[in-house]
Amino acid sequence: MGSRSATTLSESRLAPAWAELKARDRTALIPYLTAGHPSMAASLGALRAADEIADILEVGVPFSDPLADGPTIQRSTFDALRQGMTLAGTLALIERARLTRPVVVFSYLNPIMHYGIDRFLREADALGVAGLLLTDLPAGGDPVIEAAVQASPLDLIRLIAPTTRPERLACAVAGAQGFVYLVARLGVTGATASLARGLSASIAAVRRATTLPVAVGFGISTPAQARAVAEHADGVVVGSALVEALGAGGVEAARDLLQTLRGAIDAGTAVR
Repeated sequence: MGSRSATTLSESRLAPAWAELKARDRTALIPYLTAGHPSMAASLGALRAADEIADILEVGVPFSDPLADGPTIQRSTFDALRQGMTLAGTLALIERARLTRPVVVFSYLNPIMHYGIDRFLREADALGVAGLLLTDLPAGGDPVIEAAVQASPLDLIRLIAPTTRPERLACAVAGAQGFVYLVARLGVTGATASLARGLSASIAAVRRATTLPVAVGFGISTPAQARAVAEHADGVVVGSALVEALGAGGVEAARDLLQTLRGAIDAGTAVR
């Protein structure tokens, strides 16, 4: 199978979602949830709640060495691992949830390689998974794996740092599919008191380099921050704050946060 276009949404399972969002002049709410945290039942309930409120779902595969993640998601991934969650279990959770929104699997490279890239892509495709984001695989880091994902029905979602130089940015987005995930700030994931300065300029720079939608994540934890990002980006990713709410208050707390974020993002979209 030849590689799908890296600069368009052609054949992408994410394309209908982005087209609907554009038609409604709406910014995507993209929640991240760690598979199996804080329990299988709560994880399943949170995914179903997110499916009702959000637009695209990120499901994180627990990994024993999550270097890009801050303490909240590290704790969630370790808790899930202690309860036996695996990559196979993550796929089984997605199947059981019967989600209607596009799902992006968020993983480090090691679990995918251990599972087998071809096996993963085949099984994820059978479940209708829309994309794969490999946290520790920069553009050009493993051409064989990148090509396999790009040629599959799953979109290869790229992470882009706000400090990426223009010449590197062009290379980084050249193989991107589905959408581009712009990191809101340097460092690990986690809730922060304020957004990075110059974020709107970073979003503009990515827009100049690709026609793909731009979603922003890492450190977005409050409705005010989500609203501010929605004034500039196509999508807002919220992870640590949601994982923390779920762990502390269960599915209803997660649902309440999602609904609050939904309202804030819609308000931000209205003024851009």
